[in-house]
Amino acid sequence: MASGTTKQGRIGARVPREIYDTLCRAAELSGATVNQFLVQSALKEAQAVIEREEVIRLSPRDWNWLLDLVEHPPAPNTALSRALQAYHAVRREGDAGTAFDWRP
Repeated sequence: MASGTTKQGRIGARVPREIYDTLCRAAELSGATVNQFLVQSALKEAQAVIEREEVIRLSPRDWNWLLDLVEHPPAPNTALSRALQAYHAVRREGDAGTAFDWRP
């Protein structure tokens, strides 16, 4: 019979006694073990960091501005036109049918 165990990682930390005592007290007050408290707290902070770094928040005004730009893009300026010409000049023949074979 195959066992359905999940692989787990291990995290260890050495902290000063005062910090350990504080963590123990907080864990006890929340009804969790120190390990559960540390994992829950670290996970909550990790999720907050990831969201802060990966999610872009826009005000309604900025969202409408961005949406308008997507729906009605401005005409290419001189620099963009030159860049597109340079791209087409260096594009390889083997790029046909790939993401590098881009046409506006």
